Amino acid sequence: MAQKETKNEPKELIEAVPEEVEKLEQDAAVTEIVPEIRVEELSAEERQRENQRMTVDKWIPKTALGKMVKSGKFKSFDEVLASGKKILEPEIIDALLRVETDLLLIGQAKGKFGGGKRRAWRQTQKKTKEGNVVTFSCMAVVGDRNGHVGVGTGRAKETLPSREKAFRQARLNLIKVKRGYETKEAGNTDAHTVPFVVEGKCGSVRMKLIPAPRGTGLVVGDEAKKILRLAGIKDVYGVTRGQTRTTFNVAKACMEALAKTNTMR
Repeated sequence: MAQKETKNEPKELIEAVPEEVEKLEQDAAVTEIVPEIRVEELSAEERQRENQRMTVDKWIPKTALGKMVKSGKFKSFDEVLASGKKILEPEIIDALLRVETDLLLIGQAKGKFGGGKRRAWRQTQKKTKEGNVVTFSCMAVVGDRNGHVGVGTGRAKETLPSREKAFRQARLNLIKVKRGYETKEAGNTDAHTVPFVVEGKCGSVRMKLIPAPRGTGLVVGDEAKKILRLAGIKDVYGVTRGQTRTTFNVAKACMEALAKTNTMR
């Protein structure tokens, strides 16, 4: 059966009211004046600094130490450590230091029999009557590359919340690291290594850090390199014993060794 041909009739044009035309012209003028902000132009470090600045601006301190830092009574992080007051707000660190963050690879290795690269998130499961409850945990390191570093862990049901918890805990665990020289140097006052031999332990892991001459680099494992690099140490020899594949214990042993740089017997 043949179908009837339907012709597309033109729709009636509705002219704009003069008030609407004036409003459209004003909107176009505003869009021409406002410059375009391109997020792609900002690097990852610049975006992190911008987020850190916005966090400090919106921060409403709840502790006595936070109120003193917000008012400007403490000018540096070393003064806060010297006061002996406990830090309970991570925004105190953001207000006094410009820190960088990184994740340690503590998760399971990909590939058959664990032959691939390790992941940043460790995945665990809990057996319940309702089924398997998956939990993600991660370990973060925070430092300013100038003698301050901290390590923290976080655990949550999702990956991003666990990362934020780890960054928050790492800021609260920030410590001061004393740096020194391997030998006397003339004309160069930049401290680049640990001042003396220090050793830390956690579980079965033992880590010894030995001063190294300038230009040696970080002769330690990959995960310990992240901690030492953010602490501002450029040259060091490292000796480890025990189950070094347990990144949790390696990181804690490294932090204990760095903390001993402030105490000299």
